Amino acid sequence: MPTPVVAYRKGFYREAKAGERYLWCSCGRSANQPFCDGSHRGSEFKPVPLTCRADADVIFCGCKHTRTPPFCDGSHNNLPGGSSDDDPDSPANRAIATVRHGADAKIPLDGRCYVFSTARAGLERRGTLAWCTVIGPATGAEFQSQFYAEADEGLSPILDSGDAHCILFMVEGKGEVAIAGRCFPFGPRTGLYVRPGEAFRIRNTAPDAVKFFVSTGPGRQEPIWLEHMPDVFDTRFPMRTAEIDPAQGHAMAERWFQLLINREHGSTEMTQFIGNIPRSKAEPHRHLYEEALIFLNGGGVVWTERTKTRVSAGDVLFLPRKLAHSVQCTVDGGFDVVGVICPGDNPAVSY
Repeated sequence: MPTPVVAYRKGFYREAKAGERYLWCSCGRSANQPFCDGSHRGSEFKPVPLTCRADADVIFCGCKHTRTPPFCDGSHNNLPGGSSDDDPDSPANRAIATVRHGADAKIPLDGRCYVFSTARAGLERRGTLAWCTVIGPATGAEFQSQFYAEADEGLSPILDSGDAHCILFMVEGKGEVAIAGRCFPFGPRTGLYVRPGEAFRIRNTAPDAVKFFVSTGPGRQEPIWLEHMPDVFDTRFPMRTAEIDPAQGHAMAERWFQLLINREHGSTEMTQFIGNIPRSKAEPHRHLYEEALIFLNGGGVVWTERTKTRVSAGDVLFLPRKLAHSVQCTVDGGFDVVGVICPGDNPAVSY
């Protein structure tokens, strides 16, 4: 096939209507992007039709190099000129207001977006477990919740997944996660998955606390505690852990990411990934999914359209759907970040 013209360096966001037929331009020459105007005639390109059964938010591919036509799959990030840095010292960026850290754990930015500092958070205690709510319905999340927890030596209380998909990320410590008698060992930077209807507990055999995050989708404001472990384990999905594997990494311009917990584990609503942000500031962009981004190390700045604030290790960024944002790393070696997106399965898709 000949090479299509890059019509636009990002995806095209459109509100598709139920029953309406759309013809996506595959050649890149249409003057009616992202849709076909017949400019492909005489070439090997053909438009790709799309008819939605219900009203839907759609990101059509703008670079024309997607592997999932007509939808954006993030391929634009790796094309020449497909992803560029933004100048943090431009006059427009200098005019964006800085939100200073205070004693409160939550730092509000635009709309429902905020940064949460686990270092400033007050933790509640239940047995060997200390925890707090990072993201939940009360703070504007529509699709997911997140809790930060520290498990002391011994067995933690039992947490119920209820009707939600449940994804853990172990930041520090070693031990096991038990689900209905099955034990899954973990070390630092391990992802774990618990299916709807199951329950789990942490076994910490070391003196130092295990520090971890728990994300659920749909979201809830507080964990659900149980007195007894139910004998429920979905044997259709025996793979429950995910570790960092450089061979599984995906390049995204100068950045990279690796999927951790995803559809291969049975998580159909939520996706967990880990990535690295080099010293740079990305262009402002938007996503259709809701995102929680955990900063594991380094330092930098989170930008929205009207506000910005500094972030460091232990901070969590909550991003509502469709909010323009950018993350800047200001240290050598880059930021390591862990994200959970919901609903969605590809963190590279943007517009």
